[in-house]
Amino acid sequence: MKQLSKIQNIVMLIGAILMVVGSGTFIFQWIAAPWIYSVGAVAFAYIQYEQAYEGRNITIKRLRRIQLAGDAFFVLAGLMMIEDKFMFIKLDFLYYVKYIHNNWVVILLCAAIIEMYTTHRINNELNKEAKKL
Repeated sequence: MKQLSKIQNIVMLIGAILMVVGSGTFIFQWIAAPWIYSVGAVAFAYIQYEQAYEGRNITIKRLRRIQLAGDAFFVLAGLMMIEDKFMFIKLDFLYYVKYIHNNWVVILLCAAIIEMYTTHRINNELNKEAKKL
């Protein structure tokens, strides 16, 4: 995996902290919470996208694609959070409750599970690759 620079590591860490703060403060109905989460999610996803894999291991390439899908879920959760808070899309109340209201939590949970799985597996695969050399 391509090593991140010090600035990229800091941006990724700040993005992760903003995601935690934004999702945690959403329950207190803080108006800036969805925006904070979304900025963090975009920063986190962008830095992970920049951390490319330059090897030939098909398993790691597959896991990277899955990881990028998890990043897209993080960003989608932010968009759903914003919609849940501000109701930009005018929907009938029943459709809103069925498709929008607090469904960002499910998407965030799926993204977190995908990220934990792929991070663990990529680390194991890279360790295997390093032992072969």
